[in-house]
Amino acid sequence: AMISYWISLAFPKIKFLFFGSQLLVLLSNFLFTLTLFIRWKNENYFPLSNLYESLIFLSWAISSIHLFLEIQTKSRLIGALSTPLLFFLSGFSSLTLPTEMQKALPLVPSLQSNWLMMHVTMMMISYATLILGSLLSLLYLMFLFFKKKKTEKLIGDPSNSLILETKKEEENLSKLALLQTVDIWSYRIIGLGFPFLTIGIISGAVWANEAWGAYWSWDPKETWALITWLIFAIYLHSRLLKGWQGEKAALLGSGGFFVIWICYLGVNFLGKGLHSYGWV
Repeated sequence: AMISYWISLAFPKIKFLFFGSQLLVLLSNFLFTLTLFIRWKNENYFPLSNLYESLIFLSWAISSIHLFLEIQTKSRLIGALSTPLLFFLSGFSSLTLPTEMQKALPLVPSLQSNWLMMHVTMMMISYATLILGSLLSLLYLMFLFFKKKKTEKLIGDPSNSLILETKKEEENLSKLALLQTVDIWSYRIIGLGFPFLTIGIISGAVWANEAWGAYWSWDPKETWALITWLIFAIYLHSRLLKGWQGEKAALLGSGGFFVIWICYLGVNFLGKGLHSYGWV
């Protein structure tokens, strides 16, 4: 699917490549759904109790959001961005994680709660949505970088003065429209994911009080979840109240991409804290 999307970007007139790519992602989404359903049925609890299951759920969420956005936008860019991510997540969960970590085990006492589905589902959906939104911010910066480089190259050569004038008129409008589209969709997707993150953190705090006797313990996972929330809160605040658009907003959104991965995977590698069962 990833290769098909990339080829379809290079040859947009070959429509069956785009259609085939969508079918492959749809098939992947179905397989993720089937895997989650089988584990849920066999173990009698929602499969979000360890890192392997959360990776499968994250892959399902990213592919679902990807398919929805693609229907709305009819753009190949979403797939070209999300399929490498799905490839990485699937490979990491199936090939890198030890076999013992892929097995479904009885829930530890702290996870035997109705809050499991509410809290972890909200967090994983927020991760999937915010990852895609921040990826679009990274894409915006990449487009902007190459646009500036091309303009500098044309300006640097005096013989290109006439070419510069004509190309500016022809290309700038289409490039500006593309940049604005990427910027708007990044903002909308991040705006969609932020409420899920907020609900996930609040439900986690309530669950923590029920399980451990405190709403907040400054556990590494909790701390990085708060940092992630603050980054995207600043992003939305800057866009809504400060009127930030384009490069400034994209820089903030891009920073959020790396913070999410630290919160989700980076902290787990420490194997410390109240959320250590997510890794060990």
